[in-house]
Amino acid sequence: MQSNLDAPQTIQKLITIVGKQHVLTDDKDTRLYRQGRRYGAGKVLAVVAPGSLLEQWQVLQTAVNADCIVIMQAANTGLTGGSTPFGDDYDRPVVLISTRRLLGIQVINDGQQVICLPGATLDKLEKDLAPFNREPHSVIGSSCIGASVLGGVCNNSGGALVRRGPAYTELALYAQVNSSGELELVNHLGVNLGQTPEEILSNLENKNYQIGDIINNSGCCASDHRYGHDVKQVDENTPARFNADPSRLYEASGSAGKVCVFAVRLDTFEKIPSQVFYVGTNSHDDLTEIRRFLLKDLPRLPIAGEYIHRVAYDIGAEYGKDTFMFIEKFGTAKVPAAFAMKDKVDAYLEKFRMKGLSDKVLQLITKFLPNHLPKRMNEFRDLYEHHLVIRIENQDAEQVESFLKRYFQDKTSGDFFRCTEEEGRKAFLHRFAVAGAAIRYRDTHRSKVEDIVALDIALRRNDREWVETLPKEMDDLIIHKLYYGHFLCHVFHQDYIVKKGVDPLAMEHQMWHLLDARGAEYPAEHNVGHLYAAKPALRTHYEKLDPTNSFNVGIGQTSKQKHWR
Repeated sequence: MQSNLDAPQTIQKLITIVGKQHVLTDDKDTRLYRQGRRYGAGKVLAVVAPGSLLEQWQVLQTAVNADCIVIMQAANTGLTGGSTPFGDDYDRPVVLISTRRLLGIQVINDGQQVICLPGATLDKLEKDLAPFNREPHSVIGSSCIGASVLGGVCNNSGGALVRRGPAYTELALYAQVNSSGELELVNHLGVNLGQTPEEILSNLENKNYQIGDIINNSGCCASDHRYGHDVKQVDENTPARFNADPSRLYEASGSAGKVCVFAVRLDTFEKIPSQVFYVGTNSHDDLTEIRRFLLKDLPRLPIAGEYIHRVAYDIGAEYGKDTFMFIEKFGTAKVPAAFAMKDKVDAYLEKFRMKGLSDKVLQLITKFLPNHLPKRMNEFRDLYEHHLVIRIENQDAEQVESFLKRYFQDKTSGDFFRCTEEEGRKAFLHRFAVAGAAIRYRDTHRSKVEDIVALDIALRRNDREWVETLPKEMDDLIIHKLYYGHFLCHVFHQDYIVKKGVDPLAMEHQMWHLLDARGAEYPAEHNVGHLYAAKPALRTHYEKLDPTNSFNVGIGQTSKQKHWR
C-alpha cells in the first residue's frame, strides 16, 4: 500500500485541518460510521468530519495525496452498505469522510430551487421550504429516518411521490480524481462562484453570490422531468425506474460516492392539498385494476400509492412500534441522534457478549404501550391480505371515491374508506416503519434467525402477476416474507427473514434468477451497495467518474484495486 504519507502523518495532517475531536480512529468511536444500517462493515484508517466545504476539500487533498481510498458518507441510512467500508481486503487505507456537519441549505429563485450542501437532510429541507408552500423531492419515507438530500441524488433514490421519480439533477459541484491521479473540482452547479477551488467553495458556503450569478437557461435539469410520463405507460413491458437506468446516470446523479459531491441544485415542488384513501382486498387483481385507473384515467397523477402486505403490516405493527411512536412524539429530526445513542449502547453491550439486548428491552417496553394504529386500519388488517394507501389531490378525490364505490359495489373481495387526517398520516407512517421492523425482528430472534435477505425490485409496468410465489424448497427456509412498496411505480421492497443456518447470500442469488425470469430490474432505488453487482451501464458510469478507482472502492461488487486492476 504505497502512499506519500504514512498513516500517523496522514492522521496528524487531518487533525490539523479539522481538529482532534473530528478525527476518529478508535474502533468504538468509528463503529457508527463504518457499519451499515442493515448490511456491510469494515475497517477504516480514520473517520473525518469536516466543518466547512473548504475543510472538506483540504481533507480530500490529504487523503488523495496519501493514496487513501475515500468513502463519502452523509446520514448512513442506506440498506445495502453503499456508504460504508466492506471487508478488510482493500489495497490502500480507507478514510471515511462524514458530511454530517455540513448542513447548509440555500433557497434560490424565489423558492423554486434550492442548493444543498453535503449534510443537508430531507427533514430540514422540508421545514425550510414550508414558508414558500413548497416541498423537496421526497417528504415521506426516507425523510422519516434522517436521510440526506445528496444521498438521494447520488443513489438515484426513488421514494414514494409518484409524480417526481428518482432524485436527479444535472447541476452539481463535485471533485474527482482524474486519470492522471490529480484531484480537480468541477463546477456544474450553474452559479458563477470564482475560479479556484478555494474561491468557489468559500463563496458558495457563505452565499457570496448575486442573483445575476445564477444561470437559469443552461439547458440542464434539476429534477426528472419525464418520469410523470413514463410511470403512466402501464402497458409497457419494462420497469418505470431503477438505479442502473442509463438515461438517468449523469455526473453526480447515480454516482454512488464515486466522486465527492459538495453541492447539488434541485427543483422544489408546490405543496398540494390532498386526501388519503385506504383500500383492503384479498384479490391482487383488485389492486391492479385500481392502479390502472389511477394512472390512466385520472386527469392528474396521484401523489402517492403505498402497498403493504398483511404480514408486513403485522411485523411493522409489533416491531416498528417504537419507531412509529418516537416519530409521533419527537419528529423525524430526532431519529438520527436516537440511532447514534442506541449504537453506542449496543457497542458497549457487545463487549460483554450481550448483542441484541437493547432491542429486546425496547421490544419488551413496547408491549406495554397502547395500540398505536387506527381502529379502521386494524379492522381492515383482519379482513384483507393486501392493503393500499393512496394520496390524491383534493380536486380529484371525488372522482376516485366514485370509482372505488362503483368498483367494490358488487364485490366481496375488498373495500375502502376515506381517511381522516390522522388516519392518513398514521397509515403512511406505519408503511415506513415496516422497513426497520424486519431488523428489529432479526435482532430479537437471533437464536432462530440467520439474517435478512433484502431486495428492492422494479417490476414491468404491465405486470399483472406482481404477487410473488416462491418454490417450496425456498419458502421452507424463510420464517417471514415482508412485501411492501411504491405500488403505482411497481417498485417493491421484499424482505425475507431466513431461518438459522440458511446461507443468505446463496438465497439472494437464487432470488436474482427468479427476478430475471420475471423481467424485473434490481435494485430499484437503494443503490447497488455491496449487495448487488453493478450492471454494465452503471459500471461504465463509475469508471468514467473515477478512473483511478479512488472513491467508494468495491461498490457494486467491482474491483477494490487501484486503477480497477
